[in-house]
Amino acid sequence: MVALENYLVVSAILLVIGVFGIFLNRKNVIIVLMSLELILAAVNINFVAFSVFLGDLVGQVFTMFILTVAAAEASIGLAILVCFYRLRSSIFVDEANTMKG
Repeated sequence: MVALENYLVVSAILLVIGVFGIFLNRKNVIIVLMSLELILAAVNINFVAFSVFLGDLVGQVFTMFILTVAAAEASIGLAILVCFYRLRSSIFVDEANTMKG
């Protein structure tokens, strides 16, 4: 049986990698989206680990809602990225402020 602390350590590592990915590389939109997905994965690991530890299914059900929202966020984010690339021929975040609308 894997202890709860091991899951929390893995979750903390994923969270730190995701936060550093957002703060250290703000230029590439794809890396920012991947870092956001890592943060959501860390939250999901916490929910499932505490749900199993407490013997309650609420954390696992909430994780399913988070996965649904993350899938929708990824698809909409990639669609916006494709449209942005077609207009600017670049995926740098710095050039996003030049858009009008």
